Amino acid sequence: MIQKTTLILLLLAIISCKNSDSNEKDKIKMAHWLLGKWETKTPEGTLSENWEKLNDSTYKGQSYFIKDKDTLHFETILLQQTGEELDYIASVKGQNDDKAVRFKLIETTEKELRFENPKHDYPQKISYKQISNQSLTAEISGLQFGKPSSEKYSMTKIK
Repeated sequence: MIQKTTLILLLLAIISCKNSDSNEKDKIKMAHWLLGKWETKTPEGTLSENWEKLNDSTYKGQSYFIKDKDTLHFETILLQQTGEELDYIASVKGQNDDKAVRFKLIETTEKELRFENPKHDYPQKISYKQISNQSLTAEISGLQFGKPSSEKYSMTKIK
């Protein structure tokens, strides 16, 4: 009887560990709707983001803002799952000595991702919200020059 109980407890512990491991990977899977090519056109120019899956724990994004034929802003982004942590890691050409800035996931749902880095100059918060399969909003916010600031972009999936 004791051997059966021990065996059952051991099997439950193994199953519990396996479920825990798969749940750790689920945070990146909750961002699957971000994959693809997104765009918004404004009077100031066109903002585009392209997201692709590199592997089971990393998505790679590129964000660029073009006015006429000039690229005014370009950044590369990694959405990376390490253990239970999901980070948004941005490298903006010409900023921060071209070094990456890490934002920690602070909240996630099936349709929203919110990241934060309170020590960064601007933005301190980055969020993505899925509106439908073909649209999302991207928002950056925080204190800029000591005053609250935010920029919100409604984007449409083009691929």
